[in-house]
Amino acid sequence: MTYLLVPVVLVLMALTVITLVRGIAAFLQSTREELDQDESSGPSAMQLKQNKLMMRRIVFQAAAIVVVAIILFSAQK
Repeated sequence: MTYLLVPVVLVLMALTVITLVRGIAAFLQSTREELDQDESSGPSAMQLKQNKLMMRRIVFQAAAIVVVAIILFSAQK
């Protein structure tokens, strides 16, 4: 079972890093105008994209942690 889960963890780690890099790139593309815009106009498209990427990263990290916990639990038996 461990041999199956290790590649899963590696894929989840890679997805986490890719999503993190994409989120940082989206953050760097934000303009000063977007940051200084009136709050009543709502979030910009770039801010929504950043938020979506952050949530994806959190999901990938959580999934990787769960898989590592399963590996550690199965190794104790």
